[in-house]
Amino acid sequence: MVKVLASSLRKGTVVEIDGKLYTVLTAQNIHPGKGTPVTQLDLRRIADGVKISERYRTTEQVERAYVEDRPYNYLYEDADGYHFMNPENYEQVQVSKDIIGDSAAYLQENMVVSLSVHEGIPIAFELPSRVTLEVVETEPTVKGQTASSSYKPAVLSNGVKTSVPPHIAAGTRVVISTEDGSYLERAKD
Repeated sequence: MVKVLASSLRKGTVVEIDGKLYTVLTAQNIHPGKGTPVTQLDLRRIADGVKISERYRTTEQVERAYVEDRPYNYLYEDADGYHFMNPENYEQVQVSKDIIGDSAAYLQENMVVSLSVHEGIPIAFELPSRVTLEVVETEPTVKGQTASSSYKPAVLSNGVKTSVPPHIAAGTRVVISTEDGSYLERAKD
């Protein structure tokens, strides 16, 4: 175990609190006008998925669990969970559906993700920050609309709903942020 400052914790970091492992869901450093700055953490217990909130002074030390982050290729999903392969030794691992969560919509065959492994067990994973998807349904483009006007709703090829600029039509490939599902740009391919 390594002790780190609470203010240095980020989303996806694995910490140990009272002998249990937790994944950081959100980490926010709060600097009030008066008083001590604090770090507000929303955590998910890895063993059973229970979510908790903790607050630390930014200078407090938190135990960071030794976790090995490695790239894995996504293979497929079945009733048991999601299956990934280590590209170095072709070893396959299964990750449960509660670890993947809502991010499952962005998984694409052969996509390289970062899996966090603690003592041989996958405990967390991280998607690439952007993914290219196709717009399958959106309102028709209206001639004369400028790109600076408001966004319109669209449905992507993975079923996720997002907002796109008015000039984007169905069939267009777009780059989406996997963190919040927002439109970033038109794909350049």
